[in-house]
Amino acid sequence: MSVQQLDDGATGAFRLTDYAHGGGCACKIPPGELEDAVRGLIGQPGAEVLVGLDSGDDAAAVLVREDLAVLTTADFFTPVVNDAYDWGRIAAANALSDIYAMGGRPVTAINLVGWPRGVLPMELMTEVLRGGLSVASQAGCPVLGGHSIDDPEPKYGMAVTGVAHPDRLLRNDAARPGLPITLTKPLGVGLLNNRHKQTGEVFEEAVETMAALNRDASEAAVAAGVRAATDVTGFGLLGHLHKMVRASEVGAVIDINAVPLLGGAREALRDGFVSGGTRRNLDWVRPHLEAAPGITEDDLLLLADAQTSGGLLVVGELPGHPVIGHTTVGQGIQIR
Repeated sequence: MSVQQLDDGATGAFRLTDYAHGGGCACKIPPGELEDAVRGLIGQPGAEVLVGLDSGDDAAAVLVREDLAVLTTADFFTPVVNDAYDWGRIAAANALSDIYAMGGRPVTAINLVGWPRGVLPMELMTEVLRGGLSVASQAGCPVLGGHSIDDPEPKYGMAVTGVAHPDRLLRNDAARPGLPITLTKPLGVGLLNNRHKQTGEVFEEAVETMAALNRDASEAAVAAGVRAATDVTGFGLLGHLHKMVRASEVGAVIDINAVPLLGGAREALRDGFVSGGTRRNLDWVRPHLEAAPGITEDDLLLLADAQTSGGLLVVGELPGHPVIGHTTVGQGIQIR
């Protein structure tokens, strides 16, 4: 009997994270390597392409009518938790988030599945898909089929199509100086997921945070006239903020004490549950950081923590969510 399977063979007896080399968005190709790989790949530019590859935004946007833009995205990853249903919920919320981060409404999704069919039971895959369907249903987004392959490592996510008004898109290249920066979900899921993978401890607050839709925050941002936003996923808050301020040609100041954290995140950091993806995020952004006296390496690692299905990072103020800093004239990110 393996450590992953108990005598009864029940689907709940499988530790899904044991079948993955990493977990969630921490499995992303490091941002610097990814940018080098796609540099020069501009697709097919045209007047109808509103958002393409140029700024590395969350989704593509194409104008199909004067008052209608179609958004497209895809996102999938290896297990981030051991519960199959919860993994499905988290992966679906994460994929849908790309549409919300652009100010859009998801209208259809298809499943993307890699499954080690000779190793893990198909009933377990059904639970993953059931979790994804539950969150897509909450979003009012029909799931209409998908694609699956026999894969040595389990993977799940969605390709999602959405719609938005072209004049009300949220973009990562539209930030302007002198505006507040709001974060709509707490940080720390990367640290807690890594602890979960290594110890089996379950962090319900982290699970529910990851499975929560960014829909309400997105709608509030659009209603408030916000123009710049992105979501915080595998490149961490620092990585996604760096991409935004670089694309917008502005700077940013972050108040470390204003950044919300999940319970247990600092303890997980103290105990060494830092993913390689988080360290690579910090290495990539560090040349563009200016840390005030008293800001520690641990503070920076928290800000670089590789999130899965994180919140929206909004240039503007959203009632009910913490303001964690502001944009500035200039370049780079100051941490104080």
